[in-house]
Order: sequence, then structure tokens, then C-alpha cells
Amino acid sequence: MDIVFVILLCVGYFVGNYLEKKHFQNIKKRERQTIHVPVVTFGAKQELPDANEAALFLGSVVVSADYFKMFASSLRNLVGGRVVVYESVLDRGRREAILRMKEQAISWGATQVVNVRLETSTIGNRTSGKGLVAIEVTAYGTGIR
Repeated sequence: MDIVFVILLCVGYFVGNYLEKKHFQNIKKRERQTIHVPVVTFGAKQELPDANEAALFLGSVVVSADYFKMFASSLRNLVGGRVVVYESVLDRGRREAILRMKEQAISWGATQVVNVRLETSTIGNRTSGKGLVAIEVTAYGTGIR
């Protein structure tokens, strides 16, 4: 039984790191391709830019943690503090959700996306130790052209 745990831990670490690096490379490539459309948030008293048309766009993604990250976070829960292993999961989720929103807006012809907001939620029951451990990140904003 101990060998199964060690194998799962190793597979989770190496495969998880590989897939995470590939996802980050993909995100960076797509961010370079969409940099020409700014994503901004205006304050309540700022004037909005002139626009002929506007539409709401939404990007959503669910990102799961690998077995190694789940194990490492359970160790961190024993002593408390920052759970660094999940920070990259959150970063990937935020960036991917914003990219999906921008890509939709670009295909519509938006010149920028304003009043962008992010929402996050967890999926799975971490307290019981059963089920999927993942986060959902949703980005939404108004595309204008």
C-alpha cells in the first residue's frame, strides 16, 4: 500500500509539473497574441470610453490540483501558513479565464474590454478528503468597439 502512495506522489509531481509548464507556455503565447486589446477596470467616477457597440463577454475555467499539490497542502494545513503549491493553480486559472474572455471579445471585434471582474469558487469537498479538488475562475467584462 505504501508503494502505491509513493507512485501516486511521484506521478503527481512529475506529470503535474510538466502539464503545468505546458499550460503556462500556452497562456504566455496567447497573451502575446491578444495584447493589442486592453483589459481595464474603471472607477465609479471615471468616464467610460466612447463606443458604438458594447456586449458582455465571459471566460470561465476549472483548474484542478495534481495529487502532489493536494498532499503538500494537507501537510501545510497541519502547521498553517501560505499554501504556495496552490498559488500557481490560482494564477493559471485567473489568466486562462481572462484570456478566454478576451478571445471571445476579439472575435466579436472589440477594441477593449472594460469593467472586468473576476469570481472564484472551489469545487470538491476538501474537508472530507473525498472528491475533486479544483477551482473555477470566471472573468467577465464589457467589450466595446
